[in-house]
Amino acid sequence: MSLSVRVIPCLDVAEGRVVKGVNFLNLRDAGDPIELAERYYHDGADELTFLDVNATVDNRSTMYELVTACAEKIFIPLTVGGGIREIDDVARLLGAGADKVSVGSAGIANPLLLNKIANRFGNQVLVISLDLKRSKKTESGYIVTSHGGREETELDALAWIRQTIELGAGELLVNSIDADGTRAGFDTEMLNTVREIASIPIIASGGAGKAADFPVAAAAGANAILAASIFHEGSVSIAQAKAELKLAGYETR
Repeated sequence: MSLSVRVIPCLDVAEGRVVKGVNFLNLRDAGDPIELAERYYHDGADELTFLDVNATVDNRSTMYELVTACAEKIFIPLTVGGGIREIDDVARLLGAGADKVSVGSAGIANPLLLNKIANRFGNQVLVISLDLKRSKKTESGYIVTSHGGREETELDALAWIRQTIELGAGELLVNSIDADGTRAGFDTEMLNTVREIASIPIIASGGAGKAADFPVAAAAGANAILAASIFHEGSVSIAQAKAELKLAGYETR
């Protein structure tokens, strides 16, 4: 694994606006997605992730026009997730300007969809969205949730991760629901556990509160680190996050 660590702002979008909550609840407005995308690109983001947080719950497709508008403002990889249910949705998103797709609930409902995406578009396009939380119901101690963290599945997190890798996953977006929005730091125990079984890149998500949290996540096995509210509100800049990573000995782009 390369020591170069990517920093990725995340735009959680609902009704055309960026939103942010705590533990996936009590969403509040955080700004215009196109303006934020352009700002983060100029601030030095390595990639951008765009998640339509209500698309799966509302059983509708992602907002393609908004994806295109964001893609036209940035010249870094754009990952889009939310509302992907079939292979044609992926084709449309890539056509709208996405470079990768983040698939969560649809892959749980239809694991073969993951294999179809990887085979048709390449492993590098397929990011597995993993909304995980601690649970005594599973052998690993972590359970997979779906529909934006609203519903628990019966899937053991590690068993599901192994399956997604076999089906062609290119990256794992590992989001801790327990840590999400708390700003208490990333769930390093969870990241270490996933790192032990995964040979593909891991994106850490959920819990960023300060710049010093970024090298801690990298030390736990993250190849890329995603954050939302701290960037939206300006309490931490992308430059500060990268400076902390460099101070700890990690390369940044």
